[in-house]
Amino acid sequence: MNDTKWEELRQAMLALGEISPKWRACDLETKHISSWDGEWFYHFREGGYSTLEWIEIQTESPQQHEAALEAIKKIHVPGRVKGDVIRVFGYLPPGEQIDYL
Repeated sequence: MNDTKWEELRQAMLALGEISPKWRACDLETKHISSWDGEWFYHFREGGYSTLEWIEIQTESPQQHEAALEAIKKIHVPGRVKGDVIRVFGYLPPGEQIDYL
């Protein structure tokens, strides 16, 4: 994904206000997975987007899940849903295919 799409995702989650979900990220180069964070305004874009392999968005209620997924689908990004977690990919491993949400 490019910086514009990551920024659209950040703004969409920020716009959810009080029901904004938590997120964590995996770095492409170091494979470090961050701790869960609920702050989308500053922390999400800290360090830029160029090495974001994926982010996971964790929802805590059906209402929050539906709102987050609806916002993500408007952006049309590569991802998958597994339970209460939505994973959005910046990079895919070679040979892996993914649907767009």
